Amino acid sequence: MTDPIADMLTRIRNANMVSLTDVEMPGSKLKIELAKLLKSEGYIEDYTVVEKEGSNFKTLKITLKYDEKSKPVISNLKRVSRPGLRNYCKAKDIPQV
Repeated sequence: MTDPIADMLTRIRNANMVSLTDVEMPGSKLKIELAKLLKSEGYIEDYTVVEKEGSNFKTLKITLKYDEKSKPVISNLKRVSRPGLRNYCKAKDIPQV
C-alpha cells in the first residue's frame, strides 16, 4: 500500500456513503493517532484497536457518528497533500475547522 492515510480516509468516506456504523481497517500508530484526533474533535463516536492472537497485526475499528437525521457528521473528506503532490503552507495559513 503506497498511501495508508488515503486508504483510511477512503474507507471512512465509503462507509459514510452507505451509512455503515462501523468500519475496520489495518491499524498502525499513525492511523490510531489520527482516529484519536477525529474522536477528540467530535467527528467519530469511538475507535478500538484489536490485536489478533499469535499475530503482530492490529485492526482499527472506527464507529462513525451520525446526527439525529441519520446524516453523517463527516460530510466532505479529502486528502490535500499526498505523496504524488505535496502541498506546503505556513502554520498561520492553515484554516481552522
